[in-house]
Amino acid sequence: MKVKTSKAYSEKQTKLTAWRILEIDSYLQTGKPYTAAQLAKLVGTHDNGKKEYSIRTIQRDLEYMLDTLHAPIASDYRGYRYTEPNFFIKTIPLTEGEAFSVAVLNPLLEQYRNTPIENQLRSVFKKITECLPERISVDTSFLNPKITFIPDRTENIDPSFFQTIFDSLKNCCTITFEYRPLQKTSYMERTLDPYHVVCQRGNWYVMGKCHDRNEVRIFSFSRMKNIKILEKKFGIPKDFKPSDYFDVEMGVWLSDKTPITVELLVDKEIGTYALNRIWHSEQTVEERDDGSIYVKFQTTQKREIIRWVLGQGHTVKVLGPQELVEEIKAELKSSLKRYN
Repeated sequence: MKVKTSKAYSEKQTKLTAWRILEIDSYLQTGKPYTAAQLAKLVGTHDNGKKEYSIRTIQRDLEYMLDTLHAPIASDYRGYRYTEPNFFIKTIPLTEGEAFSVAVLNPLLEQYRNTPIENQLRSVFKKITECLPERISVDTSFLNPKITFIPDRTENIDPSFFQTIFDSLKNCCTITFEYRPLQKTSYMERTLDPYHVVCQRGNWYVMGKCHDRNEVRIFSFSRMKNIKILEKKFGIPKDFKPSDYFDVEMGVWLSDKTPITVELLVDKEIGTYALNRIWHSEQTVEERDDGSIYVKFQTTQKREIIRWVLGQGHTVKVLGPQELVEEIKAELKSSLKRYN
């Protein structure tokens, strides 16, 4: 007598059922018949030695095995058994949410393209999947054509720089390199004790003590060349904290070390966007009667705020602090001159 089929399992049921099914399968492979009551007790002993499932739960698992996994299960007065002696469950499907997470991994890694991080993450993921039991697999090909990620455009970085800088971080070795600041047209010699690496929107920066300035500075990978590791070792100060030098929620500009309280008024034209955006973990966002949005938060990243505000055009007005208002005005006047 075959087990009656059941309706499709929900995502939650599938998740809770997967490992029980593997255990039920292992018992049925022996060829010995088991009643639902026997399986409930046996499977329960493998769940941290405490859980004992109900007979109905095991019956639902058996129905799922027959209906979805096409297991050749039959039963009689002695219990349930496989009708094919060499059968075993070859796959256990992940839940829809788990399958989605796996499916989006490769697109998400686009932001690390051409860096050792990309290969390392793919390698780690491969090792994880290889460690799973052979009978657990997931087909996510149906999701990939329906998902598109548009990563932030990264700067042009020599792939070898990553390994060199990461080696210096690991071994606490000083590095030397040539660097081109944003305002310069030529390169300058720099010597650095690397303390920390930051990736912001796909662009990479190394932070540490600059021997030339005798202070903590930050350098963009894309503006470095001729990097060399020295044998000279250094120690990272015990009181060094990356968060003391930049705002992890806004940006990596080290030149702005004093926090400012930013106040913005966002036009109702993009009010919905502003209302739903997370500007900062300690933000104040209020909708006014005219539909405009008042935003207030504190940050050290004045340059990042200027860049963003200018990019929004007439839809965003800076209310404070006054120093930020004046810098926005000066930048707008300078931009206007180019068109006059």
